[in-house]
Parts: sequence; C-alpha cells; structure tokens
Amino acid sequence: MAMKRTKMPWMKAEDFGRSLPRGIGVNLLVSDMAAMEAFCRDVLGARIVYADEDFAAIELLGSVFMLHADHSYLDNPMTGSITGAETRGAGIELRLYGVDPDAVEAAALDHGHIVLAGAIDKPHGLRECYIVGPDGYVFVPSAPLAG
Repeated sequence: MAMKRTKMPWMKAEDFGRSLPRGIGVNLLVSDMAAMEAFCRDVLGARIVYADEDFAAIELLGSVFMLHADHSYLDNPMTGSITGAETRGAGIELRLYGVDPDAVEAAALDHGHIVLAGAIDKPHGLRECYIVGPDGYVFVPSAPLAG
C-alpha cells in the first residue's frame, strides 16, 4: 500500500473499521481525492468526517462511505479492475434517498459537473436526477413525491 499521507489520521484504521455499523458499505476508488471530496461536499451536501491524500470518510444522510485514492490500493485485488479505466462504476447508481434533486442539480451545474438527466418526477413516486461525479460515478439524489 503506497501512502502519501502527511498528517496523523484522526483515528487508527483498525479503530475506524471496528466502529462501522452493520449494513452495506460503499468504498469508491478515486483518481483525484480533492476533486471527489469537493464534489461530495459542494454538490451532494455531505460532511467530510476526515480526509487526507489517501483516504476520506464521508457522512451523507446518516451513513458513512469511504474514498480511497488509487495509489493507496496498489496491493489490493481491485487494482486490476481500475487500471486503464476511463470511468468507474459503470452500471452502478449511487442512490441518495431524501435529497432535493433540484438543489443537487443546481449545485452540480454551478460546479461544472455533468447532469446526465435533470430533475424529473418519476412514475415510481420519486423526483430524481442523475449527476456524474469525478471518475464517472453516477449519483441519483431523490425525494418522494407528495402523495
């Protein structure tokens, strides 16, 4: 594992791992940590719990997900799946329930991100939009339609 970290992490990795609740976790491998952190904060409205050059813990809608820089995964089995990839997460939607899609769409446009599909009311009872973040991950913020 190649680390570029220049500061002390806010907690030991093993302590953080043990602190994660039962459930589903998301870890995104990213080529530009600062760009993805800014996207999460400025477009999605997430709180950056901790971030350095190698790793970030992001809180969004009461859940925590992680970012790992490509260089920190050099000895990880996932390395082969990202080598040479122009976009990541093909076919995966990172769905964000309970987020105003109109506000996220406006923030994405303000920050120069791609709006794959603008906010629209869908037949399945949600208003949603599709935003492409750094490295090509697609985020789908949505809010329930009034009943």
